[in-house]
Amino acid sequence: MFTGIVQTRGTVQSIQHGSTVVHLVLDAPDLARPIPHGASVCVSGVCLTVTRSDPNLVHFDVIPETIRQSTLGELSTGNRVNLERSLLASDRLDGHVVQGHVDGIGIVKNLQKNNSGHVITLSVDESLMPFIIPKGSVALDGISLTIAHVHENTFKVAVIPTTWAVTTLGSLRIGNRVNIETDILARTVITTMNRWRDSAGSPALTLEKLREHGW
Repeated sequence: MFTGIVQTRGTVQSIQHGSTVVHLVLDAPDLARPIPHGASVCVSGVCLTVTRSDPNLVHFDVIPETIRQSTLGELSTGNRVNLERSLLASDRLDGHVVQGHVDGIGIVKNLQKNNSGHVITLSVDESLMPFIIPKGSVALDGISLTIAHVHENTFKVAVIPTTWAVTTLGSLRIGNRVNIETDILARTVITTMNRWRDSAGSPALTLEKLREHGW
């Protein structure tokens, strides 16, 4: 589990496509050490397992499904990525619960600067829109952000200057693709409600029924 609060950025040192996995090596000297073999690190929104590390480099093996579902396959040497170590049970949850499981890809449609920071407008597949809720949470490339506005298949997030400066958001351009993870709480509730609704023979879900079960 992660919080969506980026701890540092790393730089792609190498990315090698093998027959079964992609070997990704990041130069990340500022990521907190020690990093044990098998540790989880969120790399621009994708939970990856560390295969090896030293004081400067961190190695990962990325499976084809992860490459297909995320933007990691688009990385090249020199690209910057957002990094976050996994959450300890004793840590503060400063962002929101992030799993590092990418739900889809967002496309940057507009970037606007205002007095309080930047506003990013993104489009996503319509299948994700039920989970994109005004004032709810979303992770963009592993960054916990609050949804400011929702319209059809687009939504906006407001980014404060600090987040813009310390993450990869500051390098975004219109047309860029980002990893999207919707809020697990919204996703769980809406998916469960839809299954209830679609289940043959299920009784209607009413306010009385919710009260009966303690809501």
